[in-house]
Amino acid sequence: MRRTLDSVVAQTVRPSLWVIVDDGSTDQTPGIIAEYMGKYDFIRVVRREGRDQRSVGPGVIDAFYAGLDTVDLEQFDYLCKLDLDLDLPACYFERLIERMEQDPRIGTCSGKAYFPGANGQLISEAIGDEMSVGMTKFYRVACFGQIGGFVREVMWDGIDCHRCRMRGWIAFSWDDPEIRFTHLRAMGSSHKGVWTGRTRHGFGQYFMGTGLVYMTVSAFYRMTRPPLFVGGVGMWWGYVKSMLTRKPRYEDLEFRQFLRRYQWDCLLHGKAAATQRLNAKQETCWKPGVRE
Repeated sequence: MRRTLDSVVAQTVRPSLWVIVDDGSTDQTPGIIAEYMGKYDFIRVVRREGRDQRSVGPGVIDAFYAGLDTVDLEQFDYLCKLDLDLDLPACYFERLIERMEQDPRIGTCSGKAYFPGANGQLISEAIGDEMSVGMTKFYRVACFGQIGGFVREVMWDGIDCHRCRMRGWIAFSWDDPEIRFTHLRAMGSSHKGVWTGRTRHGFGQYFMGTGLVYMTVSAFYRMTRPPLFVGGVGMWWGYVKSMLTRKPRYEDLEFRQFLRRYQWDCLLHGKAAATQRLNAKQETCWKPGVRE
């Protein structure tokens, strides 16, 4: 947490306001946050009581909204959902804002996440260019409002990017050295282990509306990435188990149909080409001046 705090206060463009949500911590977190609040007047804390276990998906977004509910978004142009286990380069926010100012259709964006490997080398989390990463979701406020914010379920950080494209916005991430950042806990690892994290991801893909063929291809690809084999198998099993037990899916049928068409286009033409085609097609849906 100190590494995240230090990397944010060292930014060349600091947040005008940083609301940190203490989700019922019982360790040294409150004292550390109080220390930084005493030094930096743009930091504010919101404390949630009564949480006795860590929760992802709905729990993460519940915490995010506990902070956002204290903010008047009309006063801001940009919004970032930021986890407290990151080490950001000093120019991170400045470079993202520059790119969004250069292309007004970019609604959400990020750099790429890397996590420390066993030998000390940084390993890419292999996030597609068509997504902004969940641990540092940087948003144009107008876009965030138009997509209805975040869904309170696992895969909220995929649904939002696809909803951006539905509304004519562009979601993007860049693997440029100046905006690469370190994720101090590997994505999908879970506090209960890699298998739990990856099977949860598989359920999230099922909930979002991903098709079985696309999920299977994605799982095979993930088998080639750390953790080798087990990560991809866990994702696939999480999806199939959810399908067999008929777990509920994201209720927006139009969104699920939109997603399936895009995923088939990705399989047939490649993700980069499919995303470019879709962004061009959806430009007529773009309404940059509307705040909802």
